[in-house]
Formats: sequence, C-alpha cells, structure tokens
Amino acid sequence: MIFDACPCELGEGPLWHPQRGQLFWFDITGQRMLSVEKGQPRQWRFPEMVSAAAWVDRDLLLIAGERDLFFFDVETEEIETLVELEAGNRTTRSNDGRADPFGGFWIGTMGKKAEKGAGAIYRYFDGELRKLYDQITISNAICFTPDGKTAHFTDTVTRRVMRVALDAQGWPMGEPQVFLDLTADHSGPDGAVVDASGLLWLAQWGAGRVSAFAPDGSLVRHVAFDAPHTSCPAFGGPGLTTLFCTTALQGMDASTRAAYPDAGKTFAAEGIAQGQVEHRFLP
Repeated sequence: MIFDACPCELGEGPLWHPQRGQLFWFDITGQRMLSVEKGQPRQWRFPEMVSAAAWVDRDLLLIAGERDLFFFDVETEEIETLVELEAGNRTTRSNDGRADPFGGFWIGTMGKKAEKGAGAIYRYFDGELRKLYDQITISNAICFTPDGKTAHFTDTVTRRVMRVALDAQGWPMGEPQVFLDLTADHSGPDGAVVDASGLLWLAQWGAGRVSAFAPDGSLVRHVAFDAPHTSCPAFGGPGLTTLFCTTALQGMDASTRAAYPDAGKTFAAEGIAQGQVEHRFLP
C-alpha cells in the first residue's frame, strides 16, 4: 500500500523513530525531510541536500547533509553542526547512512553526478570522523547484523554487497568480503536493512522490489512495489513488522513516469518480518 503519496524525485533514508513511533525519510535532491505525524503529512526544507538520519532523543535527530553532520530538533527546527563532511568538496554530497549498534554513525558520500570514485564511507564515533573506504561511486546498503559483529555496505555500480567484521568498538577488522554478487542482475543494490532474525532486506533500484537474503547469501523472498526505483527499506510500525520503502522518480522519462504513476511515493507492506529497533546515535 502507499504510506505517503507525496512523490519524491529521490526518496531515501527512511528511519523509524522508536520513541516517537514515526517514520522520517528524505527527498535528497528536493532538499527536504518528510514524515507523517498524527495522520498528517509534514515536511522540513533545508538549504542543501539531506539524505539520512539517526535518532538521538525524542525530538533530536542527527542528519547527514551535503557538507556536514548536524543535529536537528524536529519541533524547534534548530540546527547545530556536529562535524564537517567533505565541506571543501563541492562535487560530493552525503548519501546512505545509519547509526550502528555502538552508538556511532556510518555515512557514505558520492558525487552529485555520480562521478566515478568521488565518494567515500565514513564512521563518526566517540568524537572522531574516520574515513573507512574511499574510491566509492555510489555508497549504499549500510546496515548491521543483530549481534553487532558485522557491517554491510555496497558501491552500487559494482553490484556487490560487501560485509566486514567489527571489533569491540565497532571499527572494521580486516578486508571486506563479498556477501552478495548481483552482477548477473540488471538492477542496482541500493539501501538495505537487517531484520531481527538476520535477514538482509535490500532495495533493488530498477527492479521495483526489496529482496531478503539469508546470512549465507541465499535469496529468501521478494517484496514487490509499484515503482521501478525502490531505494531504501526500513522496518517500523507496531511490533516493527511493517516494511516501509522509499522510491524515486530520478532517471525515469515521461513515458515511464506515466506507466508508473505511484513512482516516487513511499510504500508500506504489513506483516512482512520483524525488524530491529533502530540504533540510537550517542553524541
């Protein structure tokens, strides 16, 4: 079903806030964050592109913007910069990001025109922003296993989802290994989330679906949505059993948009699986 009918040019970064019982998501190129509050749509506009968030407390979010990570109070709309993020590089912007089980925040960047190798993946933890991986074209699929021992990510253009072991403070150990090789698929691996049982749910850009993969990489099932460019899933709702999915209009010509009138909207599928509670960012 359609959760919110507002079309996004580039819907991304859905976050179920466990204290508010509320979904937040972004229209990156539209420079806005959206939500539904008490049954009514709500949105916040920003002077630059925004793409992902983590919750800090009931009203405070950490948001990844084009040039920084900043705190944002959803009620007062006050903004406070935490740390600059490639602020001197006007070629790039933030993309996929998520809080980790240790209270840190992983955030990927990419070129605004998807310039090859222009982006990177960073982690902010305990007052330090550290670059983890560079030469990334389109950062995506940042998510974590329930035991906190493994992180996943992808550079979408490679069509491979990677995994890497984490140490006791959540920093990567060793070299990333291929978790999913989707090079035979015509879709692109986009945003992802791991549910409470350990299944990885991956949005497949161009395929109109979110697919679930077991820890051994085997395909478990597909959940289809009536929009070609599924971009990122999130679990929320009562019992965290609703699968939300953002979508995008980006890259669709007029005839394709006419064929998919619900493209760009945010979807919900109930009773799919049980998600993890989204991790809190600890300043």
